[in-house]
Amino acid sequence: MKKTLGLITITCALFVGCKNESAEKEKIAQDNIKSYSKTWDLVINEGKVDVLDTAYAPNIVLHTIPEIKGIAKSKAYYAYFVTGFSNRQFIVKDIFASGDKLTKYWEFKGTHTGDFMGIPATGKTIDVEGCTIAKMVNGKIVEERDFMDNMDFMKQLGLLKQ
Repeated sequence: MKKTLGLITITCALFVGCKNESAEKEKIAQDNIKSYSKTWDLVINEGKVDVLDTAYAPNIVLHTIPEIKGIAKSKAYYAYFVTGFSNRQFIVKDIFASGDKLTKYWEFKGTHTGDFMGIPATGKTIDVEGCTIAKMVNGKIVEERDFMDNMDFMKQLGLLKQ
């Protein structure tokens, strides 16, 4: 009887511990979704690129070609979207997370009215969709990997033939 009670007690303790860990992981995921979504609304839609000073970890890595490391270079990369496009709309169509990892499905619209990474303004309107996989640690973005159809983007800018 004592062995059975002891076994039941241990089983209950393990179950409660696992449940608490799972709840904490879900809380982190939801907090990250809220923070991450707000960051990109401020940065792209409102043009507040300096928000990245506190949203990014100092060792941020953007997996692009070429790879970008550090806050200053990462801010400069996203500043091109703000200065290169007017009427910007960055729409998070779906976002989900598990612990420190997030995936967002997004749409970016705008009019190319300024220099964008050395490409002079074309006046063309663009509408592209993509996906970002990100990692956050202690509420800071430490890594991002974006996927979008770059060829379609260049066609919409009028740089490649349809």
